Amino acid sequence: MFGTLGFTEILLIVIAIIVLFGAKKIPEFAKGIGSGIKEFRNSIKDIEKDINLEDSKLKNILK
Repeated sequence: MFGTLGFTEILLIVIAIIVLFGAKKIPEFAKGIGSGIKEFRNSIKDIEKDINLEDSKLKNILK
């Protein structure tokens, strides 16, 4: 199917990553990705807080 990755494609990508970065670098790489995802989620939470704060301020003004 177009637009989806099958098992074979994912396996080839994993093998290519192991060959390019080496087995010792993969945990460091995964840790970096994990911390990036965590930072992204925290940023989303901060933005949601800001939006909710502004929304509540506007609701109080309109009352």
